[in-house]
Amino acid sequence: MSAAAGLQTATVKHPDVMAPVVALVDELRELVRSGGRNDLDARLGMVRARLSDPRVRIVVVGEPQAGMSTLVNSMVGSPVSATEGKPSVPVIVEYGQAPKATLVKSAPGGRVERVPVDPLNPLPALTALGVLRAEFAEPSGLLADGLVVMDAPGSTAHEAAAWSMIAAADVVLYAADSAAELTEAQLDYLRRVEQVCPSVVCVLTKIDRNPQWSLTQRRNRALLDGAGLNFAVAPVSGLLHREAAERGDQQRDAESGVPQLIDHLREYVVAQADSVAVAAAVRDIALITDQLTVTLRAESDTLRDPRRRAEITQRLAAARTTADQLRQRTATWQVTLVDGSSELSADIEHDLRHRLRTLVREAEAEITRTDPARKWSDFASELDARICEAVEENFVMAHYRAVELTEQVASKFPPDNRTPPLPELRLTNPGEVLEPVQPLEPLESAKAGVGQQLLTALRGSYGGILMVGLATSLLGMSLVNWYSAGAGVLLGVNALWDDRKNRKHRRQAEAKVAVARLADDVIFQVGKESRNRLRSLQRVLRDHYTEIAAEVGRTADEALRAAEETGLRYGDHRELRITEIDEGLRTVAGIRARAEHLAY
Repeated sequence: MSAAAGLQTATVKHPDVMAPVVALVDELRELVRSGGRNDLDARLGMVRARLSDPRVRIVVVGEPQAGMSTLVNSMVGSPVSATEGKPSVPVIVEYGQAPKATLVKSAPGGRVERVPVDPLNPLPALTALGVLRAEFAEPSGLLADGLVVMDAPGSTAHEAAAWSMIAAADVVLYAADSAAELTEAQLDYLRRVEQVCPSVVCVLTKIDRNPQWSLTQRRNRALLDGAGLNFAVAPVSGLLHREAAERGDQQRDAESGVPQLIDHLREYVVAQADSVAVAAAVRDIALITDQLTVTLRAESDTLRDPRRRAEITQRLAAARTTADQLRQRTATWQVTLVDGSSELSADIEHDLRHRLRTLVREAEAEITRTDPARKWSDFASELDARICEAVEENFVMAHYRAVELTEQVASKFPPDNRTPPLPELRLTNPGEVLEPVQPLEPLESAKAGVGQQLLTALRGSYGGILMVGLATSLLGMSLVNWYSAGAGVLLGVNALWDDRKNRKHRRQAEAKVAVARLADDVIFQVGKESRNRLRSLQRVLRDHYTEIAAEVGRTADEALRAAEETGLRYGDHRELRITEIDEGLRTVAGIRARAEHLAY
């Protein structure tokens, strides 16, 4: 695509379509500013900036090592973001007729400075001290369509920057490794992302490394549907896309999934940029108008009935007291959660060890009763089935104990708070968890062959023949006679019997050791999976109830402040303020109605 063509198609949001929504946002900003709601004004400011920018902003997010940077490089067609686990910073890539790279660095005095770097080798500079972000210009066909691609690193150090980028995004690409299905923590993160930017695509990365990626895709689709998240799931491989570009192999490029993702973005993001931007803005306007309506109505009720002012103030003061108590009880529920999680982890591990110890004892008893060499493969298969059953029952117990822990933590909060969706602790397929466990070892001391048994019998019979033959030779008989031959046969049979018995004992001891090793491997692998799931549960509960405590506190403080200031602020001008509030409510309702009309 030529530069001229790229410039002609660079505007994907039409100003004429955005103008009515921008006007509504400006009108609503005046109302929130007059009400002193700086938090709402800041959010509307981001909405206006998103509407005023004619380009479409795509933000790529995900957990560390999920392949975000590789995805960005594949889409842009140039290595602008660090990969292979190297530390990076937020990256912004837009269209340019020639490659260009600029680092935004912090400078003394709170200033920032822009430093040009080599666009052909920018990655070493990204790790320099004080770099805030990197800005690139690339002559990419995708970017020429009017898109801006932003890479938000998954590290906690850039979490605030990532959420700022999500708030300014028109669409979010969430990169998830195809090696494992989405966890409850990831689903909770996607719910939060949807609240800020409703247009989200879940990108399944590294499909070249995981042959079973299609199963993960179907499972993720089911998990997203169950969570009420209607997101597309796109499988891609940045490595295959790069190799296909180097070889000019279109078939391999199609297998990478990157061209299909780009076509999806062009069809459903670029082509529908106006409707997507308007729908997102209308959603933000609706949320903000709802908050304004609640605040204005509370103030209106107080002003219309001055006798109720003390009652309302008392009720709101009680609400703030409840919020303060909730904050004070924060330590209590956190202690309950931490102690309960530790006890739960210890109990689950003890239950697993108890179940496996019982299996080991039963297996050792069975080994003692029989010769393990006879049906060792059947014994191993039966033992594997019993181990899978024990592991599955252990995780079922973990699930119900987790529900009990959730109820214990929830009891520290008001009863009207919702219970968070818990991560699934039960196993649908124990074989997946036990897959890394090595199978039961084969027995080294197998049964002796016919030749070896014959040699054992001969060694035993030799002593009998020699001993009895020497004794009978004193009577004038030959060394080998009927008596010495009989003694040799008896001692040979006895030696053969003793050898068989000793070999059996060795096989039994070896079999018991193999069973014990298998149990240790199972405890190691299953214990790791159990701890991971319990940590995920703990994070979900911690984040959920921390957010509830903060929300209740903010709402109580804001409502109480408005009620306390009402009587002191307006006094005899109460009727005038009531009129202003009614007019404000009508204005807010009108803004919301006009916004909803624009969404259709």
